[in-house]
Amino acid sequence: MQRYFLPSTAWKGNKVIINNDDFHHMVKVMRFKVGDKIICNKEDGKAALCEINAIYEDFIEGNILEWLEENVELPIHVAIVQGIPKGDKFELVLQKGTELGASSFIPYQSERSISVWDDKKVAKKMKRYNKIVKEASEQCHRNKIPTVHAPINKSQLLKLIEEYDMCIFAYEEEAKTSSYQSFSRLLALLQPGQRLLIVIGPEGGISEKEAVLFKEAGFNPVRLGPRILRTETASLYALASISYHFEESEFSDSF
Repeated sequence: MQRYFLPSTAWKGNKVIINNDDFHHMVKVMRFKVGDKIICNKEDGKAALCEINAIYEDFIEGNILEWLEENVELPIHVAIVQGIPKGDKFELVLQKGTELGASSFIPYQSERSISVWDDKKVAKKMKRYNKIVKEASEQCHRNKIPTVHAPINKSQLLKLIEEYDMCIFAYEEEAKTSSYQSFSRLLALLQPGQRLLIVIGPEGGISEKEAVLFKEAGFNPVRLGPRILRTETASLYALASISYHFEESEFSDSF
């Protein structure tokens, strides 16, 4: 069943009013008719089964049939700090990372980022990025749309440690040692409801200077398997591992 995330202005008592891009998608793409049913999500994650009762020239009106008891969000809040990569790789991270349960995405202008986003470029990109995570959330039936933050620099990133229960960074040098930090061991220290921040470097990885600063600030270096992963793969590897640990493994049964 098709799902739509609607703004607070769309909810009118026991009715929903759908317009703009969602209206166009419902009429032109899905070709919905009166009597068809859809799922509508509020910004707080609550979802309702709705029935279309009228289709007008520029909006659709639906009746709320029942509120749904569902929650498919990860048990912990996961923020992906992605070193700004080249091309459209960040879009892939947003789309697939949303499917895998990330709560937020934070682009990071790291020392080794080749791409540099100016203010004009950021404004244009953010509009597209928010559309990507909204559509991905609807496709995979998330309860909430992940937040896409504006890019941050190194000093801003270091300050984020105050907002999270654990901060880690993927460091390829950890993959080359026999005394590496185990990602699974760190995950085992987290409890449902806690907040985890993961820093992924761009194509060139995390620099030695950055690694020193991160460690001094309290970030934990980890390896993501014995192989060196591409920047867009690393984020998805981490999220898939978190999903398995908290949702599918024997460990998850204890929650």
